[in-house]
Amino acid sequence: MRDFRKLLVWRRAHALHIAIDVAARVVRRRAFANLKSQLTRAAESIPGNIVEGAGAATQREFARYLDIAIKSATETEYHLFAAADRGALPAAAANPLMAETVEVRRMLFGLRNRVLADERSEPPVPHPKENGELQAPRPLEDVELQAPRPLEDAAADSPARDSEL
Repeated sequence: MRDFRKLLVWRRAHALHIAIDVAARVVRRRAFANLKSQLTRAAESIPGNIVEGAGAATQREFARYLDIAIKSATETEYHLFAAADRGALPAAAANPLMAETVEVRRMLFGLRNRVLADERSEPPVPHPKENGELQAPRPLEDVELQAPRPLEDAAADSPARDSEL
C-alpha cells in the first residue's frame, strides 16, 4: 500500500480536477449540462483512480489503476476540447487545462512504466503450497466436537450482574 499524497502525479491530477471543476462553473447553459457533467466526472476520475490504485496489493494491480487514470485523462482532454469547440468554455480557459491534462497523462505513463518494471524485477512470491506452509486439513473424525453449554450455565459464569446491564 502506498501513500497517494506523496505521489506528485496525484497532486497534479488533484489540482487539475479542482481547476476543471472551477472552470466548469462558468458553463451555465442547459445545452451544455451533459458536457459539463462528463468533463467534471472524467477529471475527478483521474486522481480517484490513482488513490484507488495506491491501495492495491500488487504492482500489477496498481499499474491497472494507473492505466484507467490514463484513459480518464484522455477522456478529460477530449471533453475540454469539445467544451472549447462548442463555446461552453472560452479557449483561454480550456487550453491551459488541456496542456495540464496532457502533462498529467505523460506523468501517469511514466509512473505506470516504472511500476511495471518494478513488478518484473521483484522475485515472484511462491504459492504457500510450494513452501509446504499449507497443511492438509484433519479428517473430520479426528476433530473433537463439544456439545454447547446450556444458556443458564453460560450466564452463571458471566461476571456481569443485572445491575450492570
